[in-house]
Amino acid sequence: MNVHDSERIAALLIADGLEQTEDVATADVVVLNTCCIRENADNRLYGHLGTLKALRDSRPGMQIAVGGCLAQKDRETVRRRAGYVDVVFGTHNLSRAPALLRQAAANGPVVEILDAPVPSETFEATGLDAARDSSSSAWVTIQMGCDNSCAFCIVPQVRGPEVSRPLDELVSEARGLALRGVSEVTLLGQNVNSYGRDITRRRPLFADLLRAIGAVSGIKRIRFTSPHPKDLRPETIAAMAETNAVCEHLHLPLQSGSDRVLATMRRGYTAERYLARLNAARAAVDDLAVTTDIIVGFPSETDDDFEKTLEVVAEAEYDSAYTFIFSPRPGTRAAGMKDHFVPDEVIAERFERLRVVVERSALARHRARVGKVEEVLVEGPSKRDISTWAGRTRQNKLVHFVPPEPELLSTTALAAGAYARVRVSDAAPHHLRGELVTVDAPRRVLKRLPLSVR
Repeated sequence: MNVHDSERIAALLIADGLEQTEDVATADVVVLNTCCIRENADNRLYGHLGTLKALRDSRPGMQIAVGGCLAQKDRETVRRRAGYVDVVFGTHNLSRAPALLRQAAANGPVVEILDAPVPSETFEATGLDAARDSSSSAWVTIQMGCDNSCAFCIVPQVRGPEVSRPLDELVSEARGLALRGVSEVTLLGQNVNSYGRDITRRRPLFADLLRAIGAVSGIKRIRFTSPHPKDLRPETIAAMAETNAVCEHLHLPLQSGSDRVLATMRRGYTAERYLARLNAARAAVDDLAVTTDIIVGFPSETDDDFEKTLEVVAEAEYDSAYTFIFSPRPGTRAAGMKDHFVPDEVIAERFERLRVVVERSALARHRARVGKVEEVLVEGPSKRDISTWAGRTRQNKLVHFVPPEPELLSTTALAAGAYARVRVSDAAPHHLRGELVTVDAPRRVLKRLPLSVR
């Protein structure tokens, strides 16, 4: 969500007459879009601001803006700790960034934090694509905010209640992206499978949305993140199975395998119910890859609780997992459980044991793919080794492969955004390696929609 918000902010600033640059030393405006899910984001923000201060001192005309979740949470604190920041804005008014920068240039520093979303501005610039990193893949925000009350999560405080975009507006955006050459979209929301609950309670709209976007010509792949296990409905699973464009990948956050901890977390499901819904999805969707989120060291987590988490993780056989050490967030229920915090050395030992179990299942599932020919959406040369290219399968698995010799490369249509077929030859816990078989030429862009410039 924050990555897409950054793209939206950049698109708005480009539309306002600025040009994007990667050279911070020559930038007229530097925007830090912040996250506050974990405490290390706070520390990183003020570290970056300290570095920017020296640059700002040598270039007085440069403007610094801080936006996003941490700004929403800290408000005036950002200016108190870093008085040289020109603009502070939150999660509900990012569309105001250009106007706030102009206001600060004319009248001095501005702090504007709204306590609730403004419907007319919440989704402004969601369709602008001038600042996207990829020409073939795009994020599509379908909702903002969250109505859940997980004990560890600060998102409802900084993002507000759930607000969904109209279904026809989302389909229209998908059509526009397809006309621009985008073939893969990722639907974004704090809890995507509760999409539309604020619009109507008559039926689950997320399943309808998957089918509607799956019918858009040119959209070959649909991903979504993140669903909540308690809201994963049979209708959604059926839509995943029956819509060809929906990728065979489900990110289903577990957080803990202990029913006692899950209840303390206020997650709304048990380990048994979680596994039942996971098994239902696997039964319906052939070759489904499943990933998850797990918190280690939630307050009051005992050795027995953690053993139960390991048991569920082993049974689920995840393709990969994002594992996090509990980070207390101010204002959340879990932050108030200081008397029950788990010692750091215990957390470290549990974290390592969890890593071993996750990587064991990930490697086994990856090895099962050796010999298969996979459809890969090409991302381009690897960041670590330009002689190797990378792409992702429909199951969102990273595949490294060797491209043709340089003198033949231009004749194969191999380029970022192309679809290649790669035979998997080797497997590791976090990626696959393979050999290029064929390449489909990138789809011709029928029309490029102009970006209005003010």
